[in-house]
Formats: sequence, structure tokens, C-alpha cells
Amino acid sequence: MTMMTLEHAASSDEGDEQMLQALDIQHLMRPGTLQLGSLPPLSLYVHLPWCLQKCPYCDFNSHAVRSSSSASTAEAVPQAAYLAALMADLEAALPLIWGRSVHSIFIGGGTPSLFDPESIDQLLAGLRARLRLAADAEITLEANPGTFERDRFAAFHAAGVTRLSIGVQSFNDAHLSRLGRVHNRQQAIAAIEEAQRVFPTFNLDVMYALPGQTLAQCEEDVRTALAFAPPHLSVYHLTLEANTQFAKYPPTDLPDEDTAYAMLDRITDLTTADGLARYEVSAYARPEHRCWHNLNYWQFGDYLGIGAGAHSKLSFAHRVIRQVRTRDPMRYMAQAMQAEQASMGGCISQHHEVPRRELPFEFMLNALRLREGVSLAWLTERTGLPPTAFATGLAQAEQRGLLARDGERIWPTAQ
Repeated sequence: MTMMTLEHAASSDEGDEQMLQALDIQHLMRPGTLQLGSLPPLSLYVHLPWCLQKCPYCDFNSHAVRSSSSASTAEAVPQAAYLAALMADLEAALPLIWGRSVHSIFIGGGTPSLFDPESIDQLLAGLRARLRLAADAEITLEANPGTFERDRFAAFHAAGVTRLSIGVQSFNDAHLSRLGRVHNRQQAIAAIEEAQRVFPTFNLDVMYALPGQTLAQCEEDVRTALAFAPPHLSVYHLTLEANTQFAKYPPTDLPDEDTAYAMLDRITDLTTADGLARYEVSAYARPEHRCWHNLNYWQFGDYLGIGAGAHSKLSFAHRVIRQVRTRDPMRYMAQAMQAEQASMGGCISQHHEVPRRELPFEFMLNALRLREGVSLAWLTERTGLPPTAFATGLAQAEQRGLLARDGERIWPTAQ
């Protein structure tokens, strides 16, 4: 990437006064309608947006690598320039989280394992130098079996990654092909075996209700995954998201709703029998292996997101804000580096304060993904609202049999 390209991308967006205020801590600390007695735990999300190819079901901000015949995939990704932009982005955002400890880091994508272990090492060193990182912080890296090489995972672990999340999706080669995955069954198995050898904890992503998938095939996928004794399993129903290839050209052989429900019931039976507890809608874990980072999302914790298209949710004494970074990687890099020179948050494309009236819904939307629910005290602690702000909604949900509560917690019913 040339400087001319960066300058052209940077010049395409004009500065925005609201974005300047977004990073003005004095502006954010002014009096408001909320009263947060303390701030929730803080996580960091780092988005690495490149992948080998775009899957037809994927609506994440990911961009297929375009490499020449003479360049490797790693060489086609502007690793050094992107890491520099991430550090500039983080430094511009530091006033928003000054003095707060970071309890987890999640490096997602895209396919972060496209980045060389040396680049991940450099990234984590840069984060440690700029953040107050908890001694026992969970550091997760998403990996694709299609980028697997022997000892590559060991190098990620040596760089400081504590947890690997492998996007297997299926062990059926026909289904993997329909999903547009770049790996096959054998590559998935080899990647899992390497993760078992290196990491004390890891996650496997599996999907169900795939085009042409039968209940027996779904069960075979889950049994294959469980044969590796994964500490954590994420199981997702395939959905046709807007602005994806599957939305434009929907598969005609998706399982019907009754079959999909039967698949989920079978998945839950198999995982329970194998010792994994379903602690969240799509997450199953053995004791002591729940994903702390995702739990923080669902418990309405805070997270700073850096990288192209990354989202943030940050709390202050009197308000909760949300931000979104520029989605296009080239433009993001240009704006982040320009922001570093001008001491402003130029790569923020959206910034808004969550309206008081929307906070109860946002809190419950996350909290009721958790089987055990959340503490009633958190309704006030994490939103800054009085209990009365939740009273009507809680009563209606309880009357409909969707929610249960006692004097200390609220939780979703099986229904």
C-alpha cells in the first residue's frame, strides 16, 4: 500500500465535530440523566478483517484476500500498516478508558490466523504497552482450519494467546463446500488436534440447519466435535442474513423449522451427556471454561473495539455510549494514521449516546441470553437506571412465562 493510496482514502472523509466530541473526555463526563455508581468490567475487541474468501452466509465485516501469483496470502495482507493503524486507533481512544483494567481481549475477523505469529506477537506487545491488562486476562484468537500449519498454533500461544476459537462449522465435506469454507474435514481434524496439544482451553464453532443437512448428519457433526473433548463448543443455527450471498440466492433445501428444532434438542442432549453445560443460547462449556469475553458482552459489560468496523460500548458516570469504526480497511488505516497526527478519533464513523429509554431493552436483550440470568442488582449498576425503569417489562415477561425471578436474580425460562 502506498502513501498516495492512504492520503486519497483519508481525504475522502471530512472531519465531524460530533466525532471530536466523541473522544473529548470532559464532554463525556458532563452531568446526565444516568447515575452509574461504578463502571462494569472492560474488554477489548480487535478486528482483523481479511479472510481467504467470503463465505456466502457471512455478514461480518470481512474482506477476501486478493493475492498475486507471486505473493503469499500473508504478504497480500498489509500486516505492518494495519498494526500501526490499530495502535494509533487505540492511543486515540485511551482517554475513554484511562485507568481501567482490561480483563479480556478477543481478536476476531475475518480470519485473524492469516496474520503471522510474529504479527500477533507484535500486536499483543503493543496492547500490553498501552493498556492495564489484568494478570489473568483471557486472550482469544479466532482461527480457520484453512490457515492451519503445524506449529503455527504453538507460535500463537507463545505470543500470548491463551484461548483459540476454531471455525470448523462442519465435518462433512459436502456441507463445507456449500458453506463456502476453504478447509475440508481432514484439515479441521488436524487443526483441532494441534489446538488440543497446545492450548489448555479452546472453542469449536459448529453450525446446524445447513442446506441439505439431515438430523443424522447434524448428530454426526456434533459427535465428531465431542470426540475431541472440546472445553467449549459454540453451536449456531445457520441464518440468512441481509447483504449476503445466501440472502440474494437462498438455498432451496434448508431444513424446515421442526427439523431445526429437533437438531437443537439433539445437540443439547449430546453435549449434556458429554459434560458440557449450555450456559448461553449458543454456547456449551465444561466447568471453568466459559468464555469470559462473551460473558462480559451478555452481562452488559463494557468493550472497546478497534479495527475496521469494530463496535464499542463504553460507560461513564452519567451515560453509556456506542461507537463504530470505519468499515473499509484501507480507509480505516488512512483515518487512524491521520487521527494520530491530529490527536483525534478520525476513524470513528458512528457515535451516539444510548437513550435512557432504550437501556432496559439493551440490557435484557443481552442478559436473557444467559441460562442463569443476571443479578437483579445489575439492572441498576450497569444501566444507571432505578429499578422502576424495568418493572413493567419484567412483569409482562413473567406473566407470559418467559422470565422467572427471585429476590436476587432474573433468568429466562426454558420457553
